[in-house]
Amino acid sequence: MKAVETTAARRRRAAGPKSAVPVPTTSEAPAADAGDPGPAPAAGAAEPRPAPAVGASMPRTEDLRLLVGKGRYLDDLGRHAYAAAFVRSPHARARVVDIDASGALDVDGLIAVYTYQDLPGRIAEPLPMLIPHPGLTHGRTGYPLAREYVNHVGEAVVMVVARDRYIAEDACDRIVVTYESLPPVVGIDNAFRAAHLVHPDVPGNVAGHLVQETGDARAAVADAPHTLELHLDIERSACMPMEGRGVLARWDEGDQSLRIHSSTQTSSGVRAAVAAKLDLPLLKVECVTPDVGGGFGVKIVHPWPEEVLVPWAARLLDHEVKWTEDRREHFISSAHERGQLQTVRVGFDDTGRVLGLDVDILHDNGAYTQYGIIVPLITSTQLLGPYKPGAYRVEFRSLYTNTVMVTPYRGAGRPQGVFAMERTMDAIADRLGLDRADVRERNMIRPEEMPYDHGLLFQDGRPLTYDSGDFPASLDRLKKLVGWDDFAAVREQARAEGRRVGIGLAAYVEGTGVGPYEGGHVQVETSGKVYVATGLTSQGQGHETVFAQVVADVLGVPPEDITVTTGDTRRMGYAVGTFASRAAVMSGNAVAKAARGVREKALRIAAEALGTTIEELDIVRGVVQSRDDPSVSIPLGTVAVLSNPLRYAFDEASKAATQFGGSSDPTRPPIAEGDAPGLEARDFFSPPRATYANGVHAAIVETDPETAEIKVLRYCVVHDCGHLLNPMIVEGQVHGGVAQAVGGALYERMHYDENGQLLNASFMDFLMPYASETPHVEIDHLETPSPLNPLGIKGAGEAGVIPGSAVLASAIEDAEGFPITRMPIQPDELFRLRQQFADGHLPPLHRRAATMNHTDEERPQP
Repeated sequence: MKAVETTAARRRRAAGPKSAVPVPTTSEAPAADAGDPGPAPAAGAAEPRPAPAVGASMPRTEDLRLLVGKGRYLDDLGRHAYAAAFVRSPHARARVVDIDASGALDVDGLIAVYTYQDLPGRIAEPLPMLIPHPGLTHGRTGYPLAREYVNHVGEAVVMVVARDRYIAEDACDRIVVTYESLPPVVGIDNAFRAAHLVHPDVPGNVAGHLVQETGDARAAVADAPHTLELHLDIERSACMPMEGRGVLARWDEGDQSLRIHSSTQTSSGVRAAVAAKLDLPLLKVECVTPDVGGGFGVKIVHPWPEEVLVPWAARLLDHEVKWTEDRREHFISSAHERGQLQTVRVGFDDTGRVLGLDVDILHDNGAYTQYGIIVPLITSTQLLGPYKPGAYRVEFRSLYTNTVMVTPYRGAGRPQGVFAMERTMDAIADRLGLDRADVRERNMIRPEEMPYDHGLLFQDGRPLTYDSGDFPASLDRLKKLVGWDDFAAVREQARAEGRRVGIGLAAYVEGTGVGPYEGGHVQVETSGKVYVATGLTSQGQGHETVFAQVVADVLGVPPEDITVTTGDTRRMGYAVGTFASRAAVMSGNAVAKAARGVREKALRIAAEALGTTIEELDIVRGVVQSRDDPSVSIPLGTVAVLSNPLRYAFDEASKAATQFGGSSDPTRPPIAEGDAPGLEARDFFSPPRATYANGVHAAIVETDPETAEIKVLRYCVVHDCGHLLNPMIVEGQVHGGVAQAVGGALYERMHYDENGQLLNASFMDFLMPYASETPHVEIDHLETPSPLNPLGIKGAGEAGVIPGSAVLASAIEDAEGFPITRMPIQPDELFRLRQQFADGHLPPLHRRAATMNHTDEERPQP
């Protein structure tokens, strides 16, 4: 059985815990009372060992810089750059008949106008298919500029470059594009019926089709004592980072090199893609990610058309060119997510144990599949959550529509899967008259069954094998946190007062830390300061703080002496990116490995300089010292000096490294065989497969009897991401995720009309929760360390958002007494459902019919 440790218990442990990373620790020891310096250490005695940095709720070091306006975002750069703007399609589906740019040519300050016909070589080819998959049988990607057809409103048709953005937009307004409008395909229903095709060469609008199965699920369902069929919808939404996409490019004609700044989640990916498109050697391309005002998944796509066109134009014009996305562009030309129809057939016994589960999914992937079929693939595998059905079959079809393409948005297919599974658990409990928590507990994988292999393939192409977790313990802690067993009395009291309240819960498992790898570089300067670099990018996760904590514990250096750089290919050329809750698992372990390499080298050099052995030395607060006699010591900065034999001295410190400055052995080379100058190391971490975080959420809601307004009264989370590197940052991630979950469940949706026009493409019309609508989040942690990485950690970035729709649907259903099968739900929809229920068109809870039918028109059957 895997060990389980609560956060409180972890914090009570003494300093220097046993772990997979046996290194000294470096945070300052607790201060004595004011005015009392405490007893002085005895002469020659070792200083008290500092408390660990890892596990401490250290404030984020990057926050001060950002809060006082010293952040450097994409649009803060390139003040003298030319500006790019785009003419975008007003039609969802049309043929481009003619482009007349003559009216723009007399605009003062215009630099250039480009259409598809101007694009050379590989730039004129379709954008790359980032994640090919055998199930993606008819993948299609767009062109940087529309070639002949446009397939969604907002698709780029013409690029304009001018002295500034105002002039570029004015020129765009004078360009006349003639279109032949074609009938669009909007909505999953229409895509499935395939009366019209988005791409003429794609039969049935089906981009991808996949079936995975363990056991004979259909037979298990048919033979089960009880069966249910549920039809469940999650509508389309999208992430809305404060900062949209953007790219700045500078070409150096002298050395034929290109530097790109991009607001991206993968600087190394942008670098490689642009190098390939422009036929440039990779070493001649740099990509730097400045501060990023939010990503949430949309910025993992690469290259966007603009990330190809702007560098190409900068090279062609030999001048900096910049493009910054405006808000409407983000709505109509970036990416969306979430839209799926899901049919669940389940067979179960009298105790609520699932004997067979058969799921069909129709996924709306929009006009293109640049990111492949990752979203429905994740849904189909993560749907299982912490449960073990007797047999499981899942089939999905990914369908083209004339709408913005779909790519991962925080949660990435998991919210849909959790909605399907948790609605099913509630339906089973309702059918049998059982407690909803009891039904879940009876179906959960037990901790002694870990590692648990589901017999499926996950999004990383590796087996869906859970590495750790105690799901029943998480559920038990959640029940206590929210007061589950006492809620019946609360509900009855509310009813007596004329109020409607309900409670719901939902469990999930999240595959995190997917490969293939990330790297870390750690370097100690002669000042004793430490510089850390990793290739993935940051969008507010606190990487500068957390990675400094990890390196501080390994090297024995105060975290404030450590500077972390992310997303700069000049510092770390090989990287993958920030997505799938992988940063701490991947780069955290990578920088830990690199820091261990630096530590080993530092101890070796110091042992030689001090005339002692490596085993007798430790590093405390940046000083290498004897464990027995701290007066025998050497600063880490001095060790850095000695690590680099010099011929020339540049300051007092460097004299010790010159040929006449020390007492080196003249019989040996200054640099030993297999060694390298400098106190630095580079290393990479590549896990065998993903590690799986988990959790359970509960919510208490109140629904207004007259207006149907929905208010979240309490929101509780129990979360397990293994060892907590920084509890405060983890809780911040959970808080942000819950805010997005509430938005996705109660407010946010993309409203397309039958012509493919997005009717709410502005913050005036697209509803998002304010702070006043975001509930206080009560959090408890369980820590079951992952055996798949030395730090024992799992990802946490998406935990807050994943079960949101499921848990709020469960609570609303409990308050109202009839099924909730479609999310998001807003007051007008809840009001209509009440009317349908009153008219007998919806089955009540506890007398539910075998089928929970969709409340709108007849839906397609996969």
